Amino acid sequence: MAELRGIIFDMDGTLADTEELHRQAFNLAFEQLGCALHWSREEYRSLLTISGGKERIQYCLSAGLPTGARQSDATAQIIHTRKSELYRRKLAAGKLGLRPGVARLLQESRRAGVRLAIATSSSGKNVDALLTGALGKTGKALFSAIVTCDEIAEKKPSPAVYHRALSELGLRAEQCIAIEDTRNGSLSAQAAGLTTVITTHPLTIDDDFTGATLVLDHLGEPDAPFTLARGDSHGREYLNLSLLRLLLSGNPPAAPLPAQDALSTAFK
Repeated sequence: MAELRGIIFDMDGTLADTEELHRQAFNLAFEQLGCALHWSREEYRSLLTISGGKERIQYCLSAGLPTGARQSDATAQIIHTRKSELYRRKLAAGKLGLRPGVARLLQESRRAGVRLAIATSSSGKNVDALLTGALGKTGKALFSAIVTCDEIAEKKPSPAVYHRALSELGLRAEQCIAIEDTRNGSLSAQAAGLTTVITTHPLTIDDDFTGATLVLDHLGEPDAPFTLARGDSHGREYLNLSLLRLLLSGNPPAAPLPAQDALSTAFK
């Protein structure tokens, strides 16, 4: 039986409810730069099947063009750069907090010597802004590894970001658990052979999380239990190291999905 040695968190939607803030920043960037796009909550929800903000912009700019035609990558990059600046300003102004149970699990893990990592398709600047706003200047030091799109160009559902995080932690997949919030994230973690816990939010609650070991609405607190959507919580009402160890011991090492299978499945 493998011992729990590490927890790898996604960032957006997992550590904090950032997705609505992202949507607002996208729409403000579109308006400021004279772009005709405007994403409703429902449209943005569907766009989360595409990992990466620039990739979402590229997809929408290319919609309606002849097959094979693509709007300039440079245009998408300009819009995304402006959006990222606006998003970080919103983070700094709003002091967005962490999702229920996250701070508690981070503290418990650090005390127990369980190593922490972040594996995200977002940028390093966005990670810095979120961690500083939510945890203060020392927040980043809680994590032994932080892997972003600055290092890994392949976006989820590719397992590349998780492979790098495991490498930087110096741990094997069977020693770690991934915590995610989207279908693409779930596929990415599973393709890397990781036991996966999902914490949903309004934009992902109806996603297909086949293969995830546990699906919850949030990590829970002793006085605010989670709602279980899938899996066996072993009678627990909030996610702690004791429950994570039970999940790991009851989940034999997964045979990693081939990366191509994960990529193709995400867009079915």
